[in-house]
Amino acid sequence: MNEPQNETPNQPSTTTPKVTGIGGIFFFSDNPQETREWYAKNLGLEVNDWGSTFESRNVERPDEVNSLQWSPFKTGSDYFAPSTKGFMINYRVQNIERLVEQLKANGVMVLDKIASYDYGKFVHIMDADGNKLELWEPV
Repeated sequence: MNEPQNETPNQPSTTTPKVTGIGGIFFFSDNPQETREWYAKNLGLEVNDWGSTFESRNVERPDEVNSLQWSPFKTGSDYFAPSTKGFMINYRVQNIERLVEQLKANGVMVLDKIASYDYGKFVHIMDADGNKLELWEPV
């Protein structure tokens, strides 16, 4: 597949389908509420029902604010299925549609269709080790 021709040495393409960062870290917990409270009390995380959000700036585009979501899920949650692992990583991506096309062409198991929400597009895939991964293209 040909790369987009809008890249220059000092300005990376924003259309090349690829991972641009970590969007979230999700893991099983026997008691997610207790886990969130422990992290708030002992490590100072600001938590809510979904976990904690860490924000950072994009070094190449300083006006862009990125976020990483940290969240414990109830042990056994089917959100990680079909993976049997106790964690799932969310990768922030660009050009999710083209990335999914490339993944399918490479024989990667794509678990669902791209879903769109107010805060971005999502799709789930399986890696070579049987880990479910969540791909997220923010708006």
